[in-house]
Amino acid sequence: MVLIKSRVHVSFDPLIEAVYQGAQQIPDHRQRQTGYSIADAVMSGIAMFSLKDPSLLAFQERRNDQNMKNIYHIANVPSDTQMREILDPIDPDQMRPLFQHVFRNVQRAGALQPFVFHEGAYLLSLDGTEYYSSKKVHCPSCLERKHGNGQVTYYHQMVGAVLVHPDQRQVIPLAPEPIIKQDGEAKNDCERNASKRLLEKIREEHPHLRLIVVEDGLASNAPHIRLLRKLQMHFVLGCKPDDHQHLMRQVELASAENRLTTLRWHDALRGVWCQIEFVHQLSLNQSSPDVLVNFLRYSEFNESGDRVAHFSWVTDLTITEENASHLVRGGRARWKVENETFNTLKNQGYQFEHNFGHGRENLSVVFAMLMMLAFLVDQVQELCCGVFQAVRGKFTSRRAVWDHIRSHFRHFMFVSMEHLYEVLLTDAATNLPAPRTRRRLARPPT
Repeated sequence: MVLIKSRVHVSFDPLIEAVYQGAQQIPDHRQRQTGYSIADAVMSGIAMFSLKDPSLLAFQERRNDQNMKNIYHIANVPSDTQMREILDPIDPDQMRPLFQHVFRNVQRAGALQPFVFHEGAYLLSLDGTEYYSSKKVHCPSCLERKHGNGQVTYYHQMVGAVLVHPDQRQVIPLAPEPIIKQDGEAKNDCERNASKRLLEKIREEHPHLRLIVVEDGLASNAPHIRLLRKLQMHFVLGCKPDDHQHLMRQVELASAENRLTTLRWHDALRGVWCQIEFVHQLSLNQSSPDVLVNFLRYSEFNESGDRVAHFSWVTDLTITEENASHLVRGGRARWKVENETFNTLKNQGYQFEHNFGHGRENLSVVFAMLMMLAFLVDQVQELCCGVFQAVRGKFTSRRAVWDHIRSHFRHFMFVSMEHLYEVLLTDAATNLPAPRTRRRLARPPT
Protein backbone atom coordinates (compact mmCIF):
# COMPACT_ATOMS: atom_id res chain seq x y z
CA MET A 1 0.00 0.00 0.00
CA VAL A 2 1.35 3.42 -1.00
CA LEU A 3 0.97 5.87 1.87
CA ILE A 4 0.34 9.51 1.03
CA LYS A 5 1.38 12.02 3.67
CA SER A 6 -0.98 14.81 4.69
CA ARG A 7 -0.24 17.97 6.59
CA VAL A 8 -0.32 17.62 10.35
CA HIS A 9 -3.49 19.06 11.98
CA VAL A 10 -5.49 19.39 8.74
CA SER A 11 -6.42 15.87 7.72
CA PHE A 12 -9.91 14.65 8.62
CA ASP A 13 -9.20 12.96 11.95
CA PRO A 14 -7.43 15.86 13.75
CA LEU A 15 -10.04 18.27 12.36
CA ILE A 16 -12.89 16.16 13.76
CA GLU A 17 -10.99 15.90 17.05
CA ALA A 18 -10.85 19.72 17.14
CA VAL A 19 -14.61 19.91 16.51
CA TYR A 20 -15.22 17.35 19.25
CA GLN A 21 -13.15 19.34 21.74
CA GLY A 22 -15.28 22.38 20.96
CA ALA A 23 -18.54 20.41 21.21
CA GLN A 24 -17.63 19.26 24.71
CA GLN A 25 -17.49 22.89 25.83
CA ILE A 26 -21.07 23.77 24.80
CA PRO A 27 -23.05 24.36 28.01
CA ASP A 28 -25.75 21.84 28.87
CA HIS A 29 -28.75 23.65 30.36
CA ARG A 30 -31.12 20.69 30.25
CA GLN A 31 -33.05 20.17 33.46
CA ARG A 32 -33.35 16.45 32.84
CA GLN A 33 -30.25 14.58 31.74
CA THR A 34 -30.50 11.67 29.33
CA GLY A 35 -28.00 9.10 28.15
CA TYR A 36 -26.94 11.45 25.35
CA SER A 37 -24.58 14.37 25.84
CA ILE A 38 -24.62 17.67 23.96
CA ALA A 39 -21.41 16.51 22.26
CA ASP A 40 -23.13 13.27 21.17
CA ALA A 41 -25.90 15.25 19.45
CA VAL A 42 -23.54 17.81 17.89
CA MET A 43 -21.11 15.18 16.57
CA SER A 44 -24.04 13.12 15.25
CA GLY A 45 -25.17 16.17 13.29
CA ILE A 46 -21.63 16.64 11.98
CA ALA A 47 -21.48 12.97 11.00
CA MET A 48 -24.79 13.20 9.13
CA PHE A 49 -23.59 16.13 7.03
CA SER A 50 -20.08 14.72 6.68
CA LEU A 51 -21.44 11.45 5.27
CA LYS A 52 -23.99 13.36 3.14
CA ASP A 53 -26.95 11.34 4.33
CA PRO A 54 -30.06 12.60 2.50
CA SER A 55 -32.20 12.82 5.64
CA LEU A 56 -32.18 12.38 9.39
CA LEU A 57 -34.14 9.16 8.93
CA ALA A 58 -31.43 7.73 6.66
CA PHE A 59 -28.80 8.69 9.21
CA GLN A 60 -30.66 6.77 11.93
CA GLU A 61 -29.69 3.50 10.25
CA ARG A 62 -26.16 4.16 11.55
CA ARG A 63 -27.10 4.35 15.24
CA ASN A 64 -25.37 1.08 16.13
CA ASP A 65 -22.42 1.49 13.78
CA GLN A 66 -19.06 1.17 15.56
CA ASN A 67 -17.53 3.51 12.97
CA MET A 68 -19.57 6.34 14.48
CA LYS A 69 -17.70 5.92 17.74
CA ASN A 70 -14.31 5.34 16.16
CA ILE A 71 -14.36 8.20 13.68
CA TYR A 72 -16.74 10.85 15.08
CA HIS A 73 -16.17 10.41 18.85
CA ILE A 74 -19.84 9.65 19.56
CA ALA A 75 -20.49 7.67 22.74
CA ASN A 76 -24.20 7.16 21.99
CA VAL A 77 -25.99 8.14 18.78
CA PRO A 78 -29.33 9.74 19.68
CA SER A 79 -32.53 8.97 17.83
CA ASP A 80 -33.86 11.55 15.39
CA THR A 81 -36.34 12.85 17.98
CA GLN A 82 -33.71 13.00 20.72
CA MET A 83 -31.22 14.76 18.45
CA ARG A 84 -33.76 17.45 17.57
CA GLU A 85 -34.71 17.97 21.22
CA ILE A 86 -31.07 18.30 22.31
CA LEU A 87 -29.99 20.64 19.49
CA ASP A 88 -33.09 22.86 19.40
CA PRO A 89 -32.33 25.00 22.52
CA ILE A 90 -28.65 25.57 21.67
CA ASP A 91 -27.80 29.24 21.08
CA PRO A 92 -26.33 29.43 17.54
CA ASP A 93 -23.53 31.66 18.87
CA GLN A 94 -22.38 28.71 20.99
CA MET A 95 -21.56 26.92 17.73
CA ARG A 96 -19.11 29.58 16.59
CA PRO A 97 -16.13 28.34 18.68
CA LEU A 98 -16.25 25.02 16.79
CA PHE A 99 -15.34 26.90 13.60
CA GLN A 100 -12.52 28.64 15.48
CA HIS A 101 -11.12 25.30 16.64
CA VAL A 102 -10.85 24.13 13.03
CA PHE A 103 -9.53 27.51 11.87
CA ARG A 104 -6.71 27.37 14.44
CA ASN A 105 -5.65 24.00 13.04
CA VAL A 106 -5.58 25.50 9.55
CA GLN A 107 -3.48 28.43 10.75
CA ARG A 108 -1.11 26.18 12.70
CA ALA A 109 -0.46 24.09 9.59
CA GLY A 110 0.30 27.18 7.47
CA ALA A 111 -2.56 26.21 5.16
CA LEU A 112 -3.84 29.79 4.88
CA GLN A 113 -0.74 30.95 3.02
CA PRO A 114 -2.21 30.24 -0.46
CA PHE A 115 -5.11 32.58 0.42
CA VAL A 116 -2.97 35.66 1.04
CA PHE A 117 -4.13 38.07 -1.67
CA HIS A 118 -2.77 41.57 -1.23
CA GLU A 119 -0.13 42.94 1.13
CA GLY A 120 -0.60 40.13 3.63
CA ALA A 121 -4.40 40.38 3.67
CA TYR A 122 -7.07 37.80 2.84
CA LEU A 123 -10.21 38.25 0.76
CA LEU A 124 -13.36 37.74 2.82
CA SER A 125 -16.47 37.32 0.68
CA LEU A 126 -19.91 37.85 2.26
CA ASP A 127 -23.36 37.12 0.88
CA GLY A 128 -26.80 36.06 2.03
CA THR A 129 -28.76 32.98 1.03
CA GLU A 130 -32.09 31.31 1.81
CA TYR A 131 -32.05 27.70 2.98
CA TYR A 132 -35.55 26.96 4.33
CA SER A 133 -39.06 27.80 3.15
CA SER A 134 -42.51 26.59 4.16
CA LYS A 135 -46.08 27.81 4.21
CA LYS A 136 -46.92 25.69 7.27
CA VAL A 137 -43.97 24.81 9.52
CA HIS A 138 -42.41 27.79 11.27
CA CYS A 139 -40.82 28.98 14.51
CA PRO A 140 -40.58 32.35 16.33
CA SER A 141 -37.28 33.10 14.52
CA CYS A 142 -38.72 32.60 11.03
CA LEU A 143 -38.82 35.50 8.59
CA GLU A 144 -42.19 36.08 6.96
CA ARG A 145 -43.04 36.79 3.33
CA LYS A 146 -46.64 37.96 3.00
CA HIS A 147 -48.35 37.45 -0.36
CA GLY A 148 -51.17 39.37 -1.99
CA ASN A 149 -53.60 36.48 -1.54
CA GLY A 150 -53.12 36.58 2.24
CA GLN A 151 -50.82 33.56 2.42
CA VAL A 152 -47.58 33.71 4.38
CA THR A 153 -44.33 31.97 3.50
CA TYR A 154 -42.01 31.31 6.44
CA TYR A 155 -38.32 31.10 5.66
CA HIS A 156 -34.78 31.18 7.02
CA GLN A 157 -31.75 32.96 5.60
CA MET A 158 -28.18 33.40 6.67
CA VAL A 159 -25.13 35.46 5.75
CA GLY A 160 -22.12 33.36 4.87
CA ALA A 161 -18.51 34.55 5.09
CA VAL A 162 -15.69 32.67 3.35
CA LEU A 163 -12.02 33.32 2.72
CA VAL A 164 -11.47 33.17 -1.05
CA HIS A 165 -8.69 33.62 -3.57
CA PRO A 166 -8.96 33.95 -7.36
CA ASP A 167 -6.48 31.08 -7.86
CA GLN A 168 -7.98 28.69 -5.29
CA ARG A 169 -10.93 26.39 -5.98
CA GLN A 170 -11.47 25.83 -2.27
CA VAL A 171 -12.92 28.35 0.17
CA ILE A 172 -12.47 28.58 3.94
CA PRO A 173 -15.87 29.29 5.53
CA LEU A 174 -16.12 31.09 8.84
CA ALA A 175 -19.16 30.69 11.10
CA PRO A 176 -22.25 32.17 9.35
CA GLU A 177 -24.75 34.59 10.87
CA PRO A 178 -28.48 33.77 10.76
CA ILE A 179 -30.92 36.36 9.43
CA ILE A 180 -33.70 35.87 11.96
CA LYS A 181 -36.21 37.90 13.89
CA GLN A 182 -34.45 39.33 16.90
CA ASP A 183 -35.99 39.14 20.38
CA GLY A 184 -38.69 41.76 20.82
CA GLU A 185 -38.76 42.69 17.13
CA ALA A 186 -41.91 42.44 15.01
CA LYS A 187 -40.23 43.24 11.70
CA ASN A 188 -38.01 40.94 9.68
CA ASP A 189 -34.28 41.02 10.20
CA CYS A 190 -32.32 41.97 7.08
CA GLU A 191 -29.08 41.01 5.37
CA ARG A 192 -27.50 44.37 6.16
CA ASN A 193 -28.05 44.01 9.92
CA ALA A 194 -26.89 40.40 9.89
CA SER A 195 -23.73 41.37 7.97
CA LYS A 196 -22.99 44.04 10.58
CA ARG A 197 -23.32 41.51 13.41
CA LEU A 198 -21.23 38.97 11.52
CA LEU A 199 -18.35 41.35 10.77
CA GLU A 200 -18.22 42.47 14.39
CA LYS A 201 -18.08 38.84 15.56
CA ILE A 202 -15.37 37.98 13.04
CA ARG A 203 -13.21 40.85 14.22
CA GLU A 204 -13.70 39.83 17.85
CA GLU A 205 -12.80 36.20 17.04
CA HIS A 206 -9.87 37.10 14.77
CA PRO A 207 -8.50 40.41 16.09
CA HIS A 208 -5.24 40.23 14.11
CA LEU A 209 -6.45 38.74 10.82
CA ARG A 210 -5.87 41.17 7.95
CA LEU A 211 -8.99 41.17 5.79
CA ILE A 212 -10.25 42.71 2.55
CA VAL A 213 -14.04 42.42 2.51
CA VAL A 214 -15.58 41.83 -0.93
CA GLU A 215 -19.35 42.25 -1.24
CA ASP A 216 -22.03 43.19 -3.74
CA GLY A 217 -23.54 46.62 -4.38
CA LEU A 218 -25.82 46.47 -1.32
CA ALA A 219 -22.76 46.96 0.87
CA SER A 220 -21.39 50.09 -0.81
CA ASN A 221 -23.13 52.53 1.50
CA ALA A 222 -21.70 55.01 3.99
CA PRO A 223 -22.74 53.28 7.27
CA HIS A 224 -21.28 49.97 6.12
CA ILE A 225 -18.02 51.53 4.97
CA ARG A 226 -17.71 53.37 8.28
CA LEU A 227 -18.20 50.04 10.07
CA LEU A 228 -15.48 48.37 7.99
CA ARG A 229 -13.06 51.18 8.77
CA LYS A 230 -13.91 50.97 12.46
CA LEU A 231 -13.19 47.23 12.37
CA GLN A 232 -9.91 47.89 10.50
CA MET A 233 -11.01 45.89 7.48
CA HIS A 234 -10.18 46.92 3.92
CA PHE A 235 -12.88 46.60 1.28
CA VAL A 236 -13.61 46.10 -2.41
CA LEU A 237 -17.36 46.61 -2.76
CA GLY A 238 -19.43 46.38 -5.92
CA CYS A 239 -21.22 49.54 -6.99
CA LYS A 240 -23.95 49.83 -9.60
CA PRO A 241 -24.09 53.05 -11.65
CA ASP A 242 -27.85 53.47 -11.15
CA ASP A 243 -27.41 53.32 -7.36
CA HIS A 244 -24.42 55.68 -7.25
CA GLN A 245 -25.24 58.50 -9.64
CA HIS A 246 -23.38 61.11 -7.58
CA LEU A 247 -20.25 58.95 -7.66
CA MET A 248 -20.58 58.38 -11.42
CA ARG A 249 -20.83 62.10 -12.10
CA GLN A 250 -17.52 62.54 -10.28
CA VAL A 251 -16.00 59.78 -12.42
CA GLU A 252 -17.16 61.58 -15.57
CA LEU A 253 -15.69 64.84 -14.27
CA ALA A 254 -12.39 63.10 -13.48
CA SER A 255 -12.32 61.72 -17.02
CA ALA A 256 -12.94 65.20 -18.49
CA GLU A 257 -10.11 66.59 -16.34
CA ASN A 258 -7.71 63.74 -17.32
CA ARG A 259 -7.58 62.44 -13.74
CA LEU A 260 -9.04 59.06 -14.70
CA THR A 261 -6.30 56.51 -15.39
CA THR A 262 -7.18 54.12 -18.24
CA LEU A 263 -5.47 50.83 -19.12
CA ARG A 264 -6.45 48.98 -22.29
CA TRP A 265 -5.23 45.77 -23.89
CA HIS A 266 -6.37 43.06 -26.31
CA ASP A 267 -7.04 39.51 -25.16
CA ALA A 268 -6.41 37.59 -28.37
CA LEU A 269 -7.32 34.24 -26.86
CA ARG A 270 -10.85 35.40 -25.99
CA GLY A 271 -11.17 37.91 -28.82
CA VAL A 272 -12.08 40.88 -26.58
CA TRP A 273 -10.64 44.25 -25.64
CA CYS A 274 -10.17 44.74 -21.89
CA GLN A 275 -10.20 48.10 -20.14
CA ILE A 276 -9.55 49.20 -16.57
CA GLU A 277 -10.27 52.71 -15.28
CA PHE A 278 -9.57 54.07 -11.82
CA VAL A 279 -9.48 57.30 -9.86
CA HIS A 280 -8.91 58.13 -6.19
CA GLN A 281 -10.63 60.11 -3.44
CA LEU A 282 -14.22 60.54 -4.61
CA SER A 283 -17.11 61.11 -2.22
CA LEU A 284 -19.47 58.14 -2.09
CA ASN A 285 -22.64 60.24 -2.16
CA GLN A 286 -23.95 63.72 -1.48
CA SER A 287 -25.28 62.91 1.98
CA SER A 288 -21.89 61.52 3.12
CA PRO A 289 -19.24 63.79 1.60
CA ASP A 290 -16.75 62.71 4.26
CA VAL A 291 -16.79 59.09 3.06
CA LEU A 292 -14.09 59.10 0.37
CA VAL A 293 -13.44 56.04 -1.77
CA ASN A 294 -11.31 54.99 -4.70
CA PHE A 295 -13.18 53.95 -7.84
CA LEU A 296 -12.26 50.95 -10.03
CA ARG A 297 -14.02 49.86 -13.23
CA TYR A 298 -13.41 46.92 -15.55
CA SER A 299 -15.01 46.57 -18.99
CA GLU A 300 -14.78 44.19 -21.94
CA PHE A 301 -15.58 45.08 -25.57
CA ASN A 302 -16.00 42.88 -28.61
CA GLU A 303 -14.18 43.50 -31.87
CA SER A 304 -16.99 45.81 -32.98
CA GLY A 305 -16.50 48.03 -29.97
CA ASP A 306 -19.68 47.00 -28.15
CA ARG A 307 -19.31 46.62 -24.39
CA VAL A 308 -20.10 43.02 -23.41
CA ALA A 309 -19.10 43.05 -19.73
CA HIS A 310 -18.96 45.72 -17.07
CA PHE A 311 -18.01 45.69 -13.37
CA SER A 312 -17.25 48.53 -10.97
CA TRP A 313 -16.16 48.75 -7.35
CA VAL A 314 -15.30 51.20 -4.60
CA THR A 315 -12.30 50.46 -2.40
CA ASP A 316 -10.02 51.99 0.20
CA LEU A 317 -6.97 50.27 -1.31
CA THR A 318 -4.54 52.38 -3.32
CA ILE A 319 -4.90 51.49 -7.00
CA THR A 320 -1.90 51.63 -9.30
CA GLU A 321 -1.22 50.65 -12.88
CA GLU A 322 0.71 47.68 -11.50
CA ASN A 323 -1.99 46.32 -9.18
CA ALA A 324 -5.22 47.39 -10.93
CA SER A 325 -5.71 44.09 -12.76
CA HIS A 326 -4.91 42.21 -9.55
CA LEU A 327 -7.57 44.14 -7.62
CA VAL A 328 -10.11 43.50 -10.38
CA ARG A 329 -9.55 39.77 -9.93
CA GLY A 330 -10.06 40.23 -6.19
CA GLY A 331 -13.35 42.05 -6.72
CA ARG A 332 -14.62 39.37 -9.08
CA ALA A 333 -13.65 36.63 -6.59
CA ARG A 334 -16.70 37.70 -4.59
CA TRP A 335 -18.73 35.23 -6.67
CA LYS A 336 -16.95 32.32 -4.97
CA VAL A 337 -19.24 32.66 -1.95
CA GLU A 338 -22.10 31.83 -4.30
CA ASN A 339 -20.45 29.45 -6.78
CA GLU A 340 -18.03 27.51 -4.57
CA THR A 341 -20.06 27.71 -1.36
CA PHE A 342 -23.85 27.94 -1.64
CA ASN A 343 -24.07 26.13 -5.00
CA THR A 344 -21.83 23.33 -3.68
CA LEU A 345 -24.02 22.96 -0.59
CA LYS A 346 -27.13 22.83 -2.77
CA ASN A 347 -25.88 20.55 -5.54
CA GLN A 348 -23.04 18.36 -4.22
CA GLY A 349 -24.80 16.13 -1.70
CA TYR A 350 -25.10 18.39 1.36
CA GLN A 351 -28.89 18.74 0.96
CA PHE A 352 -28.68 22.44 1.87
CA GLU A 353 -32.37 23.14 1.22
CA HIS A 354 -33.71 19.97 2.84
CA ASN A 355 -35.59 20.41 6.10
CA PHE A 356 -33.72 18.15 8.55
CA GLY A 357 -35.90 19.51 11.34
CA HIS A 358 -37.30 22.90 12.26
CA GLY A 359 -37.91 22.79 15.99
CA ARG A 360 -39.44 25.41 18.24
CA GLU A 361 -36.34 27.53 18.92
CA ASN A 362 -33.03 27.27 17.03
CA LEU A 363 -32.95 23.82 15.42
CA SER A 364 -33.06 25.00 11.80
CA VAL A 365 -30.20 27.45 12.39
CA VAL A 366 -28.12 24.92 14.35
CA PHE A 367 -28.46 22.34 11.56
CA ALA A 368 -27.41 24.97 8.98
CA MET A 369 -24.31 25.78 11.06
CA LEU A 370 -23.42 22.10 11.46
CA MET A 371 -23.72 21.67 7.70
CA MET A 372 -21.39 24.62 7.14
CA LEU A 373 -18.97 23.18 9.69
CA ALA A 374 -18.90 19.84 7.85
CA PHE A 375 -18.32 21.78 4.62
CA LEU A 376 -15.38 23.59 6.26
CA VAL A 377 -13.78 20.25 7.19
CA ASP A 378 -14.29 19.00 3.62
CA GLN A 379 -12.78 22.14 2.09
CA VAL A 380 -9.71 21.95 4.33
CA GLN A 381 -9.28 18.31 3.32
CA GLU A 382 -9.47 19.22 -0.36
CA LEU A 383 -6.86 21.89 0.20
CA CYS A 384 -4.42 20.06 2.48
CA CYS A 385 -5.04 16.32 2.87
CA GLY A 386 -2.97 14.34 0.38
CA VAL A 387 -4.85 11.06 0.77
CA PHE A 388 -8.23 12.78 0.37
CA GLN A 389 -6.94 14.62 -2.70
CA ALA A 390 -5.96 11.27 -4.18
CA VAL A 391 -9.40 9.83 -3.41
CA ARG A 392 -11.09 12.90 -4.87
CA GLY A 393 -9.00 12.57 -8.03
CA LYS A 394 -10.06 8.96 -8.44
CA PHE A 395 -13.71 9.82 -9.02
CA THR A 396 -15.52 12.14 -11.40
CA SER A 397 -17.50 14.13 -8.82
CA ARG A 398 -17.85 14.85 -5.14
CA ARG A 399 -21.11 12.91 -5.15
CA ALA A 400 -19.26 9.80 -6.30
CA VAL A 401 -16.71 10.26 -3.50
CA TRP A 402 -19.44 10.53 -0.85
CA ASP A 403 -21.26 7.51 -2.29
CA HIS A 404 -18.16 5.29 -2.03
CA ILE A 405 -17.35 6.59 1.46
CA ARG A 406 -20.88 5.79 2.67
CA SER A 407 -20.68 2.31 1.13
CA HIS A 408 -17.38 1.50 2.83
CA PHE A 409 -18.57 3.07 6.06
CA ARG A 410 -21.63 0.83 6.06
CA HIS A 411 -19.92 -2.49 5.31
CA PHE A 412 -16.51 -2.38 6.99
CA MET A 413 -15.03 -1.27 10.28
CA PHE A 414 -12.32 1.41 10.36
CA VAL A 415 -10.17 2.88 13.10
CA SER A 416 -10.09 6.32 11.46
CA MET A 417 -11.25 8.17 8.36
CA GLU A 418 -7.70 8.08 7.00
CA HIS A 419 -7.87 4.29 7.26
CA LEU A 420 -11.08 4.37 5.18
CA TYR A 421 -9.50 6.69 2.60
CA GLU A 422 -6.49 4.42 2.19
CA VAL A 423 -8.68 1.33 1.74
CA LEU A 424 -10.82 3.21 -0.78
CA LEU A 425 -7.80 4.56 -2.64
CA THR A 426 -6.12 1.16 -3.00
CA ASP A 427 -9.33 -0.80 -3.71
CA ALA A 428 -8.41 -2.99 -0.75
CA ALA A 429 -12.07 -3.90 -0.14
CA THR A 430 -13.23 -4.13 -3.75
CA ASN A 431 -12.00 -7.64 -4.52
CA LEU A 432 -12.77 -9.25 -1.18
CA PRO A 433 -14.77 -12.44 -1.63
CA ALA A 434 -18.27 -12.38 -0.20
CA PRO A 435 -18.42 -14.23 3.15
CA ARG A 436 -19.61 -17.82 2.97
CA THR A 437 -22.97 -18.64 4.50
CA ARG A 438 -23.94 -21.80 6.33
CA ARG A 439 -26.82 -22.32 3.99
CA ARG A 440 -25.90 -23.47 0.50
CA LEU A 441 -27.60 -21.23 -2.02
CA ALA A 442 -29.32 -22.83 -4.98
CA ARG A 443 -27.55 -22.56 -8.27
CA PRO A 444 -29.14 -20.19 -10.78
CA PRO A 445 -31.09 -21.97 -13.53
CA THR A 446 -29.15 -22.73 -16.70
